[in-house]
Amino acid sequence: MRYTILAVMFLSLLAMGCSDAGAPMGRMAPAACAPCAAPGALIAGVQDVEGAHNTESYDEITENPFRRVADTPLSTLAVDVDTASYSNVRRMLNGGTRPPAGAVRIEEMINYFPYDYTGPTGDTPFAVHVDVARCPWTPKHQLVRIGMKGKEFEEAQRPACNLVFLLDVSGSMDDPNKLPLVKRSMHLLLDRLGARDRLAIVVYAGAAGIVLPSTEATNEEAILKAIDNLEAGGSTNGGEGIELAYATAMKHFKRGGVNRVILATDGDFNVGTTNQSQLIRLIQRKAKQGVFLTVLGFGMGNYKDSTLEKLADKGNGSYGYIDTIAEARKILVEQAGGTLVTIAKDVKIQVEFNPTQVEAYRLIGYENRLLAKEDFNDDKKDAGEIGAGHTVTALYEVVPVGTGMALPQVDPRRYAAASVPATATANDELLFVKVRYKDPEADTSRLLSWAVPKAELAFEEAPLDFRFAAAVAAFGMQLRGSKYKGSTNYEEVLRVASRSVGADQGGYRNGFLDLVRKARDVK
Repeated sequence: MRYTILAVMFLSLLAMGCSDAGAPMGRMAPAACAPCAAPGALIAGVQDVEGAHNTESYDEITENPFRRVADTPLSTLAVDVDTASYSNVRRMLNGGTRPPAGAVRIEEMINYFPYDYTGPTGDTPFAVHVDVARCPWTPKHQLVRIGMKGKEFEEAQRPACNLVFLLDVSGSMDDPNKLPLVKRSMHLLLDRLGARDRLAIVVYAGAAGIVLPSTEATNEEAILKAIDNLEAGGSTNGGEGIELAYATAMKHFKRGGVNRVILATDGDFNVGTTNQSQLIRLIQRKAKQGVFLTVLGFGMGNYKDSTLEKLADKGNGSYGYIDTIAEARKILVEQAGGTLVTIAKDVKIQVEFNPTQVEAYRLIGYENRLLAKEDFNDDKKDAGEIGAGHTVTALYEVVPVGTGMALPQVDPRRYAAASVPATATANDELLFVKVRYKDPEADTSRLLSWAVPKAELAFEEAPLDFRFAAAVAAFGMQLRGSKYKGSTNYEEVLRVASRSVGADQGGYRNGFLDLVRKARDVK
């Protein structure tokens, strides 16, 4: 299948559709909206492709460039634990299609994999690790890895959950890899809930409604009956569904517990609240009141990746894409703690590079997670969240002083700072890392910081996880056709990754090797 991708504004995406407000909730009458019922139709300017139109949308990504330390010594970002890009790219490659560049978010591909970082001790909710080694695709440069590991909970220690599933049951979800897969995924999560937990189900199509009021998770008969009775049909009033889901969550709010809306959809909202900014303001307001949002994407052909990523980012939650029941098990069973329980919110990283050691640097990925340097100390500025047991990895490619890299020139500043502090030179510091975060119910951030010395470690001597993360980054750059990919190619990615698979619990790293081979062979 060939994909024709058009990144369009959210308003134009929402403007299409039909209404089926009279359908009963919980068993939506099957119906197709007018555009979907017309074979060969043009959808928002996207042409019909081989008998089936494709309206998937992805935001354009402008890769981070190298920045001169003399001009921009600070790099600031919000952490990101989303993983949707990797499983979505996997879905395309498994279907014999090369993903569009906008679908390849390298930080999400890296963070799809668990890494063996040591967890925190004491009261800090996460541990931070920094490693430096030679860069495999440009050996004159260095690669800096900043890794974070969230604390884990035993099941008995997990806070009680107040969950509201917000399920898209519109006509666009009437495919085997959409609503039927959503229902199977919910069965998996139900097995992880207990007597302290409650679950409600809100659905939306032409209108929104509650098909299961907040119910004790041990009442499996009622919950399974509600799930199994769901059918798809109608247009997509996502805005009304979101409002009803948050109202349901607030009604049963658990102080000190997990209060979360879990949205399962293909993102193809087309009626109801049609203003993206209104939805985002609602989600942000409820997040400040303690109800967070997890977004799970499903399906293909009309998948609205750019919409779902924005909603998750603003809702203090994570964004995953479920293409198979195995992926559902990974997100909702194996990583249930991270999916449900937030241990730190508004987590920001700021790196200051020492100009006596570093000439330039480039952050790999995180293009839509960049913050202004002033945002780091601003506790009103929203940032990323870390869930229980989550690992987060950020990579910087660093150009040592004296490498001779050609960089765009800027005229000397008339009023430049006088000098570099002597302590930086004397200690041979490469960079200085600062992290700010808030406890889940706090409004004031805490600060952590570390000085990182320069290092001359060969890439082959770097930790196994370091090398695997580098291989995933190189794969992402290869898929994107990045001008920064250096000497990397698919064979080199396979060589590095195959030597750093390790124990591979869950088989995800071996699955990565298979995916690289498929990408290599896609024409």
